[in-house]
Amino acid sequence: MTAGEVAVVFKRMLGALGVGGPSVDTVLATPRVRPGGTLSGEVRVQGGDLDFDVEYIALGLVTRVEIESGDNEHTGTSEFFQVRVSGPFHLGAGRRHAVPFGVPIPWETPITEAPGGPLPGATVGVRTELSVARAVDKGDLDPVAIMPLPSQERVLDAFARLGFHLKKADMEAGRIHGLHQRLPFFQEIEYYPPAQWAGRVNEVELTFVADPHGLAVVLEADKRGGLFTSGQDVYGRFQVGHDQALQMDWTAEIARWMDGLAHRRGHGMGW
Repeated sequence: MTAGEVAVVFKRMLGALGVGGPSVDTVLATPRVRPGGTLSGEVRVQGGDLDFDVEYIALGLVTRVEIESGDNEHTGTSEFFQVRVSGPFHLGAGRRHAVPFGVPIPWETPITEAPGGPLPGATVGVRTELSVARAVDKGDLDPVAIMPLPSQERVLDAFARLGFHLKKADMEAGRIHGLHQRLPFFQEIEYYPPAQWAGRVNEVELTFVADPHGLAVVLEADKRGGLFTSGQDVYGRFQVGHDQALQMDWTAEIARWMDGLAHRRGHGMGW
């Protein structure tokens, strides 16, 4: 690591290995990264009082996911990606061992940052796992900032320009019908609508499903019910390439979709 690198150091004792066991520092050279990018850094292992044979070191990406079960909902921790960054090696007592890494970030990784700052409720962390003598310590969840792709940022900017108020973001277990997903959950970014649409819509949820080639933008509007009608959800979907998304007038597209909500019924796609 050079002095110019931005490094965040997370230190923990591996309790599963007992007093006198190795300690691990995970040093991130890229604590802010985009989907499809690379999380780079170095795992530094400090030997304890005795010699140890380390079986492997692995890094995992973890987030919190909302899971529905019948009428109940609870939050669980989901490790959605893991890669081994080291094979077996011998760690002498008091010796140091460094393992550099470059971990690819899945394209569907939920974002934790928006152009205006952090997304409330959105968390992604890296977890260092070290296996010694078949005792595995998964360590603590250390946060990593996931920045939006430029194509995603254009959509988020449009919501801000239209006056939507960010409510929160969360991850929902499950899959979106008609979309190819690699991860078993998807992110919902929830907004309160501005005044011109607040009379018709309670809130709007935005979901991105990205891959190397493009981006699916899924909108869900929770329409208000009337005196003799119940509320309903209306969906919209747009599938575009990343370059195309940069050229789109998302402000106009989203405003047009919102204006048309009064004429749409049920659960069909609004695009």
